[in-house]
Amino acid sequence: MALSTATNFLKKHLRLALNSLVVCATYLVQCFGHVTILWKWARGLLAQVDIKLHPELYRLCEDGETIDDLLRLTPDQILLRWFNYHLKAAGWQRRVNNFSCNVKDGENYTVLLNQLKPDQCSRSPLQTRDLKSRAEEVLQNADRIGCRKYLTPSSLIAGNPRLNLAFVANLFNTHPGLEPLDEQEAKDYGQVEDFDAEGEREARVFTLWLNSLGVEPGVFNFFENLKDGLIILQAFDKILPGSVVWRRVSTPKVGAGPASYASGGGGDLGDEGADIGVTPNQSTLSRFKAVENTNYSVDLAKQNGMHMLESREQISRMVTRHSFLALMNITKPLSALSKSAGGKMTDLEMLKWANATAQKGKLGVRPIRSFKDPAITTGLFFLDLLDAIRPGIVDPSLVIGVAENGEYEDRRQNAKLAISIARKMNALIFLVPEGIVDVRPRLILTFVGSLMSIAQQ
Repeated sequence: MALSTATNFLKKHLRLALNSLVVCATYLVQCFGHVTILWKWARGLLAQVDIKLHPELYRLCEDGETIDDLLRLTPDQILLRWFNYHLKAAGWQRRVNNFSCNVKDGENYTVLLNQLKPDQCSRSPLQTRDLKSRAEEVLQNADRIGCRKYLTPSSLIAGNPRLNLAFVANLFNTHPGLEPLDEQEAKDYGQVEDFDAEGEREARVFTLWLNSLGVEPGVFNFFENLKDGLIILQAFDKILPGSVVWRRVSTPKVGAGPASYASGGGGDLGDEGADIGVTPNQSTLSRFKAVENTNYSVDLAKQNGMHMLESREQISRMVTRHSFLALMNITKPLSALSKSAGGKMTDLEMLKWANATAQKGKLGVRPIRSFKDPAITTGLFFLDLLDAIRPGIVDPSLVIGVAENGEYEDRRQNAKLAISIARKMNALIFLVPEGIVDVRPRLILTFVGSLMSIAQQ
């Protein structure tokens, strides 16, 4: 009897939950439309277009290019490069420079699918004259290899750029069609580290942080996407709501297309030479307007009592790659501090909180003297702090007892564990394990601020 009652109870609440999901989905569609929702879901596909996940992307380097050139491309640019790589390998004369007018006749898709899976995808759609019928045949080919998603015949021939991008991204993730690197090639190219050049690791951290704030469009290339100042101003407004007076901000005119780029080149371009807006994070503002925006972002930083690490002129004129790093280094800690109770806090107050909390949770914890303390490199202090915030969350068997001068990988494993546990606690993470191991004080500060926010919830 009790089991029957519990079953009915679960069924009732599951039914309520499903009904709620239907209502929410209907509301979202009414507010934003099917295409917008599909696009937000599909954006996750672009995260897989990464040379760390697909080392064979090295093969897309063109003559005279280095791997650094490839790493500067955004995911949609890499997909265009990948698309053209296969069209060239198939002996096809056309190339694609966008995901709209270049693909809406279905011919390039037909050749791409045939090149990826010749046994399952024929070129017969090329013989079909009616565009809608050809589009259906293209999607039937895609269905044979498990890739009929995001596009309908109507959206294909309409040239919807976002849905076409999602379709190609899914195709790449499922059937990249690139030969793995052999042993010699892997040795020649070397291993790619995550943004291991000077300043690049911080750029990666800031990219992750900005995207976690929900800025639009998403940031792929830190140094390029921030040049017009709009992303930075969005970050200020999300950290301190109402701080940005948007009528002072220069924004692209409605309908203005992004800066064009070409990833393939050659072929019968004709009307296919213009990109129609797949990469909205390519700025359309003039340099003068972009400088006005970055000047304003610097003014906002000063108004909020942030100490500038570089001059206003260096940042607004984009003199160095580190100019943006300088601005973000004083903006990001503000985010962590703004989430903590009690308003503004000093570094010293945060340090005292971290030491007091860690020592309260475990007797004998060695306090850190500052956010530059070499002892931070082991990751052990943060593991003790996390366990103090939420007792039992750290599995002692996973902790490696290592000294400050111990093996780098052991220290890195502790740092990875600390970050993983912090994420499990729903903390906003703005750093990578190397930020702890290499004792980067500004990044350590944001990590402590995020943990403080979680502890005070």
